[in-house]
Amino acid sequence: MNRSPLPAEAVLPSLSSPSNFDWLGELEISPQSDLRCAGVSHCLFAPIHYEQGYSYPLIVWLHGHSSNEQELREVMPLVSVRNYVAVAPRGTIQTEGRRGAFQWEQSSRSIAEAYERVKHCIDMAQDRFRIHPERIFVAGVAEGGTMALRLGLEHPDQFAGAISLGGPMPTGESPLKRITEARKLPLLLSVSPDQDKYSLSHVMENVRLLHFAGSSLSLRLYPAGDELTTTMLSDVDHWIMERVCPVPVASAS
Repeated sequence: MNRSPLPAEAVLPSLSSPSNFDWLGELEISPQSDLRCAGVSHCLFAPIHYEQGYSYPLIVWLHGHSSNEQELREVMPLVSVRNYVAVAPRGTIQTEGRRGAFQWEQSSRSIAEAYERVKHCIDMAQDRFRIHPERIFVAGVAEGGTMALRLGLEHPDQFAGAISLGGPMPTGESPLKRITEARKLPLLLSVSPDQDKYSLSHVMENVRLLHFAGSSLSLRLYPAGDELTTTMLSDVDHWIMERVCPVPVASAS
């Protein structure tokens, strides 16, 4: 388990306060990146200078509470515009009282639907781009991060890692039912502890549970109060790249 306290960064208002951001509005897309929102249920991101001969890692992004798949527009430029193809499915349940907002419910039916949407998005990305089949990462923020952990733990053979930014471990519906196979799945838990949302004591309960289960866990703690920061997203890139392109350890002579 790696624990890396990092300095606070400026919070991204559009990600930390989705109620103040119109995810369905027109956004200016950088001409350097290729970002397509195909249909109404998913958003697809292509890296700049896409190389046909290279098999790219894929990030499947699960948006936060009361947001939608267009969150990918804000996230990927802050992770990397070069290193990945990325795709974001829409949440399974529409948020009551908010037009165009969706969420990830932790019921058995919604979990099954989330998995089907993720599989469908992976298939679409593989149809459009050259994707390395052993470098598919599922990631998310807040309740999207909780769902990312669940899907990774329940289907460890289909992902190279699972990442949660501010989302606690899932409860109910036996998320650790395949723990024997899931022990080798790399997990990243990035948290800015917040007493009312995801307290430090809750974080440590989750860490103890995963440690007791024998999971391969990296923990990152940030002092920003349960907000998604630019540092968090940059560290996602570093964490994935460490697994995609590990630095060999020089042998002692």
